[in-house]
Amino acid sequence: MTLIRRRSAIVAAAALGASTLAGKALAQPTVTLRLHQFLPPQATIPARAIAPWAQKIESESGGRIKVQQFHSMSMGGSPPQLFDQARDGVADIVWTVLGYTPGRFNKSEVFELPFMSGKAEPASRAFHEYVAKHAADEFRQVHLLAAHTHGPGLFHSKSAITGLDSLRGLKVRGGSRIINNLLAKLGAAPVGMPVPAVTEALSKGVIDATTIPWEVTPSLKIAELVKHHTTFSGPTGLFTQTFALVMNRGSYNKLPADLKAIIDRNSGVETAALFGRAMDEGDKDGLAVAQKSGNSIVTLDAAETQRWKTTAAAVEADWVKEVQGKRIDGAKLVAEARALISKHAK
Repeated sequence: MTLIRRRSAIVAAAALGASTLAGKALAQPTVTLRLHQFLPPQATIPARAIAPWAQKIESESGGRIKVQQFHSMSMGGSPPQLFDQARDGVADIVWTVLGYTPGRFNKSEVFELPFMSGKAEPASRAFHEYVAKHAADEFRQVHLLAAHTHGPGLFHSKSAITGLDSLRGLKVRGGSRIINNLLAKLGAAPVGMPVPAVTEALSKGVIDATTIPWEVTPSLKIAELVKHHTTFSGPTGLFTQTFALVMNRGSYNKLPADLKAIIDRNSGVETAALFGRAMDEGDKDGLAVAQKSGNSIVTLDAAETQRWKTTAAAVEADWVKEVQGKRIDGAKLVAEARALISKHAK
C-alpha cells in the first residue's frame, strides 16, 4: 500500500469511528419531565428556584433531560391534588404545599407550629434533614427531591393589627389546618384556601386579612389590596408552611443510570437550601414593594409578641396530643425539629 493510500485508509477509519460515536450519542434517549405547580411563573419559587434548578439539570444532562414547566395549575386540577398527580403520574414532578392535604403529613406538620422557625434557608436545611430522619414514610409514594419552608409568616390586613385585641373577629385566610387552628386560638375567624385564591378573596371582601410570607405578596398584588402588615419581634415568624418538590417514582426509576445520577445530584439538602434562599430573597423584595407603596408595617414589640406566643402555645399542645393518638411521639418530634433548626441557624 502506498503512503497516500495508507493515509487515506487511516482518515477513513477515523471518520467511521467518529461517525459511530456520534450515532451512539444521538441514539441516547432524551427524556421530557413535566413539572406542575400552582403559582404564576413570575412568583418567587418558579422564577428563582424551579427555573434555575431545571436549567441546571438540562445543562448537566447535555440536553438529554428537558423539564417542561406548567405553571398556575395549567395541567388541571387544584393545588391540593398536586401530590397525588405526582404519585399517579399525571405529572412527572410537582412542587406543592404539604398543608394543602390535612392529615396526610402528620410528622412533617411539626415545622408548621407557631413561632417554630425564621429564615427560610436554614429552616429548609433543617426541614429536609428532619424529613429524611423522621418522616420519610410520608413520602414513600413518590420520590422526594427536596423539602423546604418559607420565611417568617406574618399578617397582611385591610385594618391595622396592632395586638391580639385588633385581630379578634377578623376573617383571616390560613394555608393549613395548623395555621387555621392557630388563628382560631388567637381569636380570628379562619378561612382556609390555597394561596392562588387570596387575591380574589381580598378584593371581594371574603377575607379581611391573610397569612402569607413577604415573598409571595408581589405576585398576588397584596400591597395594592391591603395597607397594613404586621410582623413580630425575634427571629421566628408567627407561622411557617412546608413545601416539597417530588417526582413520580416510575418517572425516576425508568431513567438511565447517568440521568438518575444527575437528578440525585440536584436533590437533597442543598436543593432544599436553594429553594429556601429564593424565599429569603423574595421576602426582601416583597417588603420593599410594601414600603414603596407607603403601606403601614408594624413590628409588635417583645412584650406583645410574648402574649401571642403564650396564647399560641395551645396549638402545639393540641398537636402533640392529637398525633399521640396516631402513635406518634409529638413531643420528641418537636424537640428534634427545634434542635435541627438551631443546628442549621448557626
